[in-house]
Formats: sequence, structure tokens, C-alpha cells
Amino acid sequence: MLNIKQFRSGDNLSYVLFGDKEALAIDGVAAQAILDFIESRGLSLTLIANTHSHLDHTGGNNALLKNSKATSLRVADLIQKGEFELEGQTIKVFHTPGHTEDSICFYTPPYLISGDTLFNGTIGNCFTGDLRAFHESIKKLMILPPDTIVYAGHDYVKDSRAFANYLEPGNNSFDLFLKQRYDPAHVYSTLNDELSINPYLRFNDDKIIAVLESRGLTVGTGWHRWESLMSIE
Repeated sequence: MLNIKQFRSGDNLSYVLFGDKEALAIDGVAAQAILDFIESRGLSLTLIANTHSHLDHTGGNNALLKNSKATSLRVADLIQKGEFELEGQTIKVFHTPGHTEDSICFYTPPYLISGDTLFNGTIGNCFTGDLRAFHESIKKLMILPPDTIVYAGHDYVKDSRAFANYLEPGNNSFDLFLKQRYDPAHVYSTLNDELSINPYLRFNDDKIIAVLESRGLTVGTGWHRWESLMSIE
């Protein structure tokens, strides 16, 4: 199993996956902190990757490349191959269009690095406008093991809580999550957490269906419920 380290830059979250000798930087906007960590652990930064092409995720690439001998992995190649290795450990690549066309997530059990596809408590904006594709992307992640640890591209947890409480004022699951799990110095959730607190993963939950029905929104199928949830502001 690979190790993981999270780095914060504002609300952006960067990651390093590493073994005994080699490391992979993902969305490395916290470039200097990553380089310092790599040096302190005696690691070699060999690979650089991004969950999508937005500048707030790719902005550290040049600094990382300049100060290492790393290879930058192209998103298109990762989508085509579907997986790659670091120190003999497989890292799977899920193409998850919705936030952007080129959005991907990295999965190496038990870690899911989900970029701006899945946040802790919410999901990313659907900048592509393709809600069906986004729906399929989220369903793809929902079938991962419930103990999967979700590491997102931003810390939007408090905003996510506000929306969840607006949607379901009587549901205290998110407040329990904040009390028991949330730490701004190490932001994560499990997929099981998400299935309890994240409205966008609960579109088949009877309580969410009741909320949608009370608003006069369509609930006939899972897709209709997802589309209805995405329409709520």
C-alpha cells in the first residue's frame, strides 16, 4: 500500500502518494511544501499528475518539474490507459467528466483522490453542462468500498454543511461528521461518510426523495432525482 500526504494552499488541497523511494505529486499547487517534504523524506519525485486542467490545480507543475526529474503525466494518456504504477503499486484512473471534460480521479486502495468531482460533503460545479455524464461519474465512485478514504481537491466542508442543513434542517449527520471527523489540517471523509452526509450521493435516499417531492421536483428515477437535486440553489 502506498502512503499519502496532504498539503494545503488556501482551500486547495494537493497530494503526494509515495512508497519507500518514489513519489507522485497530484494537483501540486503547494509546490514548495511538496518539494520540502520530498527532500525531508529522502524521496525522489518521479511523477506529476492532475485531476483536471484548471489552473488552481496545475499551477504548481512548472515549479515541481523545474526542481525535480519528474515526468508529467498527460490526462489524455491516463484516461486512455486507465491505470499506472508507482513502486509496483497500481493506481487506477477513473474518467469522471462533469466538472470538466477531462476530470479524472485516482484510486489506490484505500485512497480516492477525487479532485473537483467529489468533495467532502458535496460535488463540484458541472461546468461542462453535461449532467448525465456527471451522474454516471458519481455512480462510478459510489460503488467503491465504503471504507474508501476520499481526498478532495478543495476544503469546502463548511459550505457543504450549510447546503445540507438548508436542504434537510432536521438531519444532524453532517454536524456529527464535523465533530468527529473534520480537521482543517487533514481534510478527508470515507465513502460511507459521504453516503450519510452528501445529498448528491443520497439521491435514492427516502429522506432526500421526500425533500424533492416537497419542492414539487421530479423523482421518478435515479437520474430524475439527481437532475432535481442539481437544480436546487
